[in-house]
Amino acid sequence: MQRDPTSISRRRFVAGGGAALVAGAAAAAQAQSLPSGPAGRPDPSLDSPPPLPLDRQLGFAVVGLGKLALGEIMDAFTAARRAKVTALVSGNRDKALRVAARYGVPESGIYDYANFDRIADNPAVDVVYIVLPNALHRGFTERAFRAGKHVLCEKPMATNVADCEAMIAAGHAANRKLMIAYRSQFEPHNLLAMRTLRGGDLGAVRVVSADIGRATDPRDPADQWRLNRALAGSGSLFDIGIYGLNATRFLVNEEPVEVRAQLYAPPNDPRFREVEDVVVWTMRFPGGAHFHGSTCYSYSFTNSIQVTCDRGVMVFDPSMEYHAHRLRIRDRTIEMSPIDQFAREMDHFCMAITDNIPIVADGAEGMQDVRLMLAILEAGRTGRTIATDWTYGRAADPASSVPDNLGVA
Repeated sequence: MQRDPTSISRRRFVAGGGAALVAGAAAAAQAQSLPSGPAGRPDPSLDSPPPLPLDRQLGFAVVGLGKLALGEIMDAFTAARRAKVTALVSGNRDKALRVAARYGVPESGIYDYANFDRIADNPAVDVVYIVLPNALHRGFTERAFRAGKHVLCEKPMATNVADCEAMIAAGHAANRKLMIAYRSQFEPHNLLAMRTLRGGDLGAVRVVSADIGRATDPRDPADQWRLNRALAGSGSLFDIGIYGLNATRFLVNEEPVEVRAQLYAPPNDPRFREVEDVVVWTMRFPGGAHFHGSTCYSYSFTNSIQVTCDRGVMVFDPSMEYHAHRLRIRDRTIEMSPIDQFAREMDHFCMAITDNIPIVADGAEGMQDVRLMLAILEAGRTGRTIATDWTYGRAADPASSVPDNLGVA
């Protein structure tokens, strides 16, 4: 019998240890060797601020109670210092009631997709967190902005550039903030890697390679919509390949100026009637760095990124998981205290709203990845090299914009 996904969480908040994060990372970028405590652990020097009282935390409405929301996001509120869950939106009221009871959400905070707009009358909701299939992001973002709420939207931002532009415009019109949920930009190993590369100890980045793939299961409802082009927009690239794309951009700290690609889908595999399976692509950056990598929906699980520099190599394996990251810089494996990436990104958004700090992953950042992924797919379909020098500039560099002591546990 299949276990009810609301009956038990995949992991619970681990108290202590994670609050330290990457306070020693700035020094790591300036020294010949990484600052370390026991077993190569970066030595933290700052403590996290205490959590805000509940009445000062921002209230979140989670839209969509699928595998990601139930397995990761709901529990993240127990680790968040500035965010709390106050509403749920689901097409299954019975499930919503069970989740609400587990996390202390009042029945008055339960909505379905049809009456979602009534959330405008709920002062306990400050932020709407959209965790729906990609093609639905624009519609619910616009509705949330019309309701006067800020929006945190899962990636990819949308399935086309026009939807991205409309989402950004809707936020401006409502005078509300939009953030795309790039949790990896708040994860300590990634922050340490960014700061180390920015410091120049490894020299110039020459090549980044990434291979990120898994086997999809059409029996899994969470995979069914991912194999539907109308809902997903694309296949493996939009779902998991985006991790390698986005990571390369924030590690190199430049934007690619051209892409090339090849696409492949097994002709007799019913999973790929509508979406591509394998995408192999390259990117060239203006400073001389190159990327090559792949993403796939049919091969054995892999999740690794390697950064080859003039004076050393950096390897993430696994690279973009929810938990248990592993980072090696030269010949040293870096151990860091566990944190909840979802809590960290939610707390960052809360601080952007209340303290007006720059949003690391704003709508323009989300749109850049969508534009690049569409260019990669065009390159694969046509066999041409596609120019991507669109003069995009990141609004805030995660390496310097995310506080070391941002409150997480």
